[in-house]
Amino acid sequence: MSLQDYLTRIGLRGAVRPDLATLNAVHRAHVETIPYEDLDVQFGAPVSRAADAAFDKIVARRRGGWCYEMNGLLGWALEEIGYKVERLAGGVERASRGDSAVGNHLVLIVTLDRPWLVDAGFGDGLIEPVLLKEGAFANGVMTCRLAQIEDGWWRYYNDPSGSAPTFDFHRDVTDEALLENGCAMLQTHPESPFVQNAVVQRWEGGEHLSMRGRVFQRLAADGKHQETVNDADEYVRVLKDRFKLDLPEAAALWPKISARHEAVFGARAEAAEERAD
Repeated sequence: MSLQDYLTRIGLRGAVRPDLATLNAVHRAHVETIPYEDLDVQFGAPVSRAADAAFDKIVARRRGGWCYEMNGLLGWALEEIGYKVERLAGGVERASRGDSAVGNHLVLIVTLDRPWLVDAGFGDGLIEPVLLKEGAFANGVMTCRLAQIEDGWWRYYNDPSGSAPTFDFHRDVTDEALLENGCAMLQTHPESPFVQNAVVQRWEGGEHLSMRGRVFQRLAADGKHQETVNDADEYVRVLKDRFKLDLPEAAALWPKISARHEAVFGARAEAAEERAD
Protein backbone atom coordinates (compact mmCIF):
# COMPACT_ATOMS: atom_id res chain seq x y z
CA MET A 1 0.00 0.00 0.00
CA SER A 2 1.68 3.15 -1.27
CA LEU A 3 0.26 6.62 -0.71
CA GLN A 4 1.95 7.83 -3.89
CA ASP A 5 0.29 5.05 -5.89
CA TYR A 6 -3.09 6.13 -4.49
CA LEU A 7 -2.44 9.77 -5.34
CA THR A 8 -1.40 8.75 -8.85
CA ARG A 9 -4.60 6.70 -9.17
CA ILE A 10 -6.74 9.76 -8.42
CA GLY A 11 -4.57 12.00 -10.61
CA LEU A 12 -3.40 14.28 -7.81
CA ARG A 13 0.07 15.77 -8.24
CA GLY A 14 2.18 17.90 -5.96
CA ALA A 15 2.82 17.93 -2.24
CA VAL A 16 0.08 16.91 0.19
CA ARG A 17 -0.18 18.02 3.80
CA PRO A 18 -2.88 17.66 6.49
CA ASP A 19 -4.72 20.91 5.77
CA LEU A 20 -8.15 21.82 4.39
CA ALA A 21 -6.93 22.53 0.87
CA THR A 22 -5.43 19.05 0.53
CA LEU A 23 -8.50 17.44 2.12
CA ASN A 24 -10.76 19.09 -0.44
CA ALA A 25 -8.45 18.23 -3.33
CA VAL A 26 -8.07 14.56 -2.37
CA HIS A 27 -11.80 14.10 -1.79
CA ARG A 28 -12.83 15.72 -5.08
CA ALA A 29 -10.19 13.83 -7.07
CA HIS A 30 -11.31 10.56 -5.50
CA VAL A 31 -15.02 10.88 -6.33
CA GLU A 32 -14.37 12.22 -9.85
CA THR A 33 -11.84 9.50 -10.72
CA ILE A 34 -12.96 6.39 -8.86
CA PRO A 35 -16.50 5.16 -9.54
CA TYR A 36 -18.86 4.03 -6.84
CA GLU A 37 -19.88 0.52 -7.95
CA ASP A 38 -21.30 -2.74 -6.61
CA LEU A 39 -20.36 -5.01 -9.52
CA ASP A 40 -18.45 -7.50 -7.37
CA VAL A 41 -21.72 -8.17 -5.53
CA GLN A 42 -23.33 -8.82 -8.91
CA PHE A 43 -20.48 -11.17 -9.84
CA GLY A 44 -20.86 -12.98 -6.51
CA ALA A 45 -17.29 -12.09 -5.52
CA PRO A 46 -16.83 -11.50 -1.75
CA VAL A 47 -16.22 -7.88 -0.79
CA SER A 48 -13.86 -7.20 2.12
CA ARG A 49 -13.72 -4.19 4.43
CA ALA A 50 -9.94 -4.47 4.74
CA ALA A 51 -8.05 -1.41 3.51
CA ASP A 52 -5.41 -3.52 1.77
CA ALA A 53 -8.10 -5.37 -0.18
CA ALA A 54 -9.63 -2.03 -1.23
CA PHE A 55 -6.18 -0.78 -2.24
CA ASP A 56 -5.56 -3.83 -4.40
CA LYS A 57 -8.97 -3.59 -6.06
CA ILE A 58 -9.21 0.17 -6.55
CA VAL A 59 -5.58 1.24 -6.99
CA ALA A 60 -3.81 -1.83 -8.40
CA ARG A 61 -6.72 -3.20 -10.47
CA ARG A 62 -8.30 0.21 -11.21
CA ARG A 63 -11.79 -0.75 -10.13
CA GLY A 64 -14.28 1.19 -8.03
CA GLY A 65 -16.09 0.17 -4.87
CA TRP A 66 -18.94 0.82 -2.46
CA CYS A 67 -18.88 2.68 0.86
CA TYR A 68 -16.80 0.20 2.85
CA GLU A 69 -14.12 0.18 0.14
CA MET A 70 -14.30 3.81 -0.99
CA ASN A 71 -14.26 5.31 2.50
CA GLY A 72 -12.01 2.56 3.81
CA LEU A 73 -9.36 3.43 1.24
CA LEU A 74 -9.89 7.18 1.58
CA GLY A 75 -9.66 6.99 5.37
CA TRP A 76 -6.38 5.07 5.14
CA ALA A 77 -4.93 7.59 2.66
CA LEU A 78 -5.93 10.56 4.81
CA GLU A 79 -4.26 9.02 7.86
CA GLU A 80 -1.12 8.44 5.80
CA ILE A 81 -1.14 12.16 4.95
CA GLY A 82 -1.46 12.98 8.64
CA TYR A 83 -5.14 13.63 9.34
CA LYS A 84 -7.04 12.41 12.37
CA VAL A 85 -9.82 10.20 10.98
CA GLU A 86 -12.86 8.82 12.81
CA ARG A 87 -14.70 5.82 11.31
CA LEU A 88 -18.39 5.76 12.19
CA ALA A 89 -21.08 3.11 11.72
CA GLY A 90 -23.70 5.11 9.85
CA GLY A 91 -27.22 4.13 8.89
CA VAL A 92 -28.72 4.80 5.46
CA GLU A 93 -32.49 5.32 5.82
CA ARG A 94 -32.32 4.97 9.59
CA ALA A 95 -35.11 7.57 9.52
CA SER A 96 -37.51 4.90 8.26
CA ARG A 97 -35.77 1.63 9.21
CA GLY A 98 -34.63 2.44 12.73
CA ASP A 99 -31.43 1.29 14.37
CA SER A 100 -31.35 -1.94 12.33
CA ALA A 101 -29.86 0.23 9.56
CA VAL A 102 -26.82 1.24 11.63
CA GLY A 103 -23.70 -0.27 10.10
CA ASN A 104 -24.96 -0.29 6.52
CA HIS A 105 -22.75 2.72 5.75
CA LEU A 106 -19.21 3.72 6.69
CA VAL A 107 -18.89 7.44 7.47
CA LEU A 108 -15.68 9.42 8.07
CA ILE A 109 -15.05 12.49 10.22
CA VAL A 110 -11.80 14.42 9.87
CA THR A 111 -10.93 16.97 12.54
CA LEU A 112 -8.82 20.01 11.67
CA ASP A 113 -9.68 23.09 13.69
CA ARG A 114 -13.26 21.79 13.50
CA PRO A 115 -14.84 18.45 12.45
CA TRP A 116 -15.56 17.83 8.76
CA LEU A 117 -17.86 15.19 7.29
CA VAL A 118 -15.91 13.21 4.68
CA ASP A 119 -17.76 10.67 2.53
CA ALA A 120 -16.74 9.29 -0.86
CA GLY A 121 -18.97 6.25 -0.46
CA PHE A 122 -22.56 7.46 -0.76
CA GLY A 123 -22.68 7.30 -4.56
CA ASP A 124 -24.31 10.66 -5.16
CA GLY A 125 -22.99 12.09 -1.90
CA LEU A 126 -20.34 14.68 -1.21
CA ILE A 127 -18.05 16.13 -3.85
CA GLU A 128 -15.94 17.78 -1.14
CA PRO A 129 -15.97 17.53 2.67
CA VAL A 130 -18.51 19.67 4.48
CA LEU A 131 -18.16 21.30 7.89
CA LEU A 132 -20.11 19.41 10.52
CA LYS A 133 -22.75 22.02 11.25
CA GLU A 134 -26.47 22.32 10.70
CA GLY A 135 -27.78 23.79 7.49
CA ALA A 136 -28.11 23.39 3.74
CA PHE A 137 -25.14 23.41 1.39
CA ALA A 138 -24.51 23.24 -2.34
CA ASN A 139 -23.15 19.94 -3.61
CA GLY A 140 -22.60 20.21 -7.35
CA VAL A 141 -26.03 20.37 -8.99
CA MET A 142 -27.59 19.20 -5.73
CA THR A 143 -28.56 20.92 -2.50
CA CYS A 144 -28.11 18.78 0.60
CA ARG A 145 -28.51 19.43 4.32
CA LEU A 146 -27.13 18.41 7.70
CA ALA A 147 -29.23 18.45 10.86
CA GLN A 148 -28.78 17.39 14.45
CA ILE A 149 -31.59 15.11 15.50
CA GLU A 150 -31.99 13.18 18.77
CA ASP A 151 -29.43 11.98 21.31
CA GLY A 152 -26.33 13.23 19.51
CA TRP A 153 -27.23 11.79 16.10
CA TRP A 154 -26.72 13.73 12.88
CA ARG A 155 -28.78 13.30 9.72
CA TYR A 156 -27.56 13.90 6.16
CA TYR A 157 -30.45 14.84 3.87
CA ASN A 158 -29.79 14.10 0.23
CA ASP A 159 -31.11 16.26 -2.59
CA PRO A 160 -34.63 15.16 -3.70
CA SER A 161 -33.15 14.21 -7.09
CA GLY A 162 -30.70 11.82 -5.41
CA SER A 163 -31.01 8.15 -4.56
CA ALA A 164 -31.21 7.21 -0.87
CA PRO A 165 -32.86 10.14 0.96
CA THR A 166 -30.89 10.18 4.23
CA PHE A 167 -28.20 8.63 6.34
CA ASP A 168 -27.54 9.08 10.06
CA PHE A 169 -24.32 8.99 12.06
CA HIS A 170 -23.17 9.50 15.65
CA ARG A 171 -19.59 10.22 16.67
CA ASP A 172 -19.78 7.68 19.50
CA VAL A 173 -21.10 4.86 17.28
CA THR A 174 -17.89 3.31 15.99
CA ASP A 175 -18.58 -0.40 16.50
CA GLU A 176 -16.59 -2.35 13.91
CA ALA A 177 -18.92 -5.32 14.34
CA LEU A 178 -21.86 -3.23 13.10
CA LEU A 179 -19.91 -2.34 9.97
CA GLU A 180 -18.79 -5.94 9.44
CA ASN A 181 -22.35 -7.22 9.79
CA GLY A 182 -23.64 -4.53 7.44
CA CYS A 183 -21.05 -5.38 4.82
CA ALA A 184 -21.88 -9.09 4.99
CA MET A 185 -25.65 -8.56 4.87
CA LEU A 186 -25.63 -6.10 1.98
CA GLN A 187 -23.72 -8.48 -0.28
CA THR A 188 -25.73 -11.62 0.54
CA HIS A 189 -29.32 -10.83 1.57
CA PRO A 190 -31.74 -11.31 -1.34
CA GLU A 191 -33.55 -8.07 -0.50
CA SER A 192 -30.36 -6.00 -0.45
CA PRO A 193 -30.49 -3.31 -3.14
CA PHE A 194 -26.90 -4.20 -4.03
CA VAL A 195 -27.82 -7.84 -4.61
CA GLN A 196 -30.81 -6.81 -6.71
CA ASN A 197 -29.26 -3.99 -8.75
CA ALA A 198 -26.08 -3.28 -10.66
CA VAL A 199 -25.18 0.31 -9.73
CA VAL A 200 -22.33 2.54 -10.94
CA GLN A 201 -21.99 6.24 -10.10
CA ARG A 202 -19.44 9.02 -10.45
CA TRP A 203 -19.17 12.79 -10.16
CA GLU A 204 -17.93 14.63 -13.24
CA GLY A 205 -17.37 18.28 -12.47
CA GLY A 206 -20.58 19.39 -10.81
CA GLU A 207 -22.69 16.84 -12.69
CA HIS A 208 -23.59 13.39 -11.43
CA LEU A 209 -23.48 10.28 -13.61
CA SER A 210 -25.19 7.02 -12.70
CA MET A 211 -26.13 3.71 -14.31
CA ARG A 212 -28.66 1.55 -12.51
CA GLY A 213 -29.10 -1.60 -14.48
CA ARG A 214 -29.85 -0.53 -18.04
CA VAL A 215 -30.64 3.13 -17.25
CA PHE A 216 -27.82 5.64 -17.69
CA GLN A 217 -28.52 9.06 -16.15
CA ARG A 218 -26.75 12.40 -16.19
CA LEU A 219 -27.96 14.84 -13.54
CA ALA A 220 -27.09 18.37 -14.64
CA ALA A 221 -28.14 21.93 -13.89
CA ASP A 222 -30.91 21.64 -16.49
CA GLY A 223 -32.33 18.43 -15.02
CA LYS A 224 -32.14 14.67 -15.50
CA HIS A 225 -31.14 13.16 -18.83
CA GLN A 226 -31.73 9.42 -19.19
CA GLU A 227 -30.90 6.81 -21.81
CA THR A 228 -31.56 3.07 -21.88
CA VAL A 229 -28.60 0.80 -22.60
CA ASN A 230 -29.54 -1.70 -25.30
CA ASP A 231 -27.12 -4.62 -25.08
CA ALA A 232 -24.11 -6.09 -23.31
CA ASP A 233 -21.57 -4.47 -25.64
CA GLU A 234 -23.05 -1.03 -25.04
CA TYR A 235 -23.11 -1.68 -21.29
CA VAL A 236 -19.38 -2.46 -21.29
CA ARG A 237 -18.73 0.61 -23.45
CA VAL A 238 -20.62 2.95 -21.11
CA LEU A 239 -18.71 1.56 -18.13
CA LYS A 240 -15.45 2.42 -19.87
CA ASP A 241 -16.36 5.74 -21.49
CA ARG A 242 -18.42 7.33 -18.70
CA PHE A 243 -17.25 5.58 -15.53
CA LYS A 244 -13.58 4.82 -16.27
CA LEU A 245 -14.14 1.09 -15.73
CA ASP A 246 -12.43 -1.14 -18.30
CA LEU A 247 -14.36 -4.28 -17.42
CA PRO A 248 -15.25 -6.44 -20.44
CA GLU A 249 -16.25 -9.32 -18.14
CA ALA A 250 -19.26 -7.22 -17.08
CA ALA A 251 -20.95 -8.42 -20.29
CA ALA A 252 -21.66 -11.65 -18.41
CA LEU A 253 -23.98 -9.68 -16.08
CA TRP A 254 -26.24 -8.61 -18.94
CA PRO A 255 -28.87 -11.39 -18.61
CA LYS A 256 -29.29 -10.64 -14.90
CA ILE A 257 -29.40 -6.87 -15.54
CA SER A 258 -32.00 -7.30 -18.30
CA ALA A 259 -34.19 -9.55 -16.15
CA ARG A 260 -34.13 -7.04 -13.30
CA HIS A 261 -34.96 -4.19 -15.71
CA GLU A 262 -37.97 -6.10 -17.02
CA ALA A 263 -39.13 -6.98 -13.51
CA VAL A 264 -38.97 -3.35 -12.34
CA PHE A 265 -40.14 -1.46 -15.40
CA GLY A 266 -42.58 -4.13 -16.54
CA ALA A 267 -44.29 -3.98 -13.17
CA ARG A 268 -44.44 -0.17 -13.37
CA ALA A 269 -45.98 -0.31 -16.85
CA GLU A 270 -48.62 -2.78 -15.68
CA ALA A 271 -49.45 -0.59 -12.67
CA ALA A 272 -49.80 2.47 -14.93
CA GLU A 273 -52.15 0.58 -17.23
CA GLU A 274 -54.27 -0.51 -14.29
CA ARG A 275 -54.52 3.08 -13.05
CA ALA A 276 -55.53 4.22 -16.53
CA ASP A 277 -58.32 1.62 -16.65
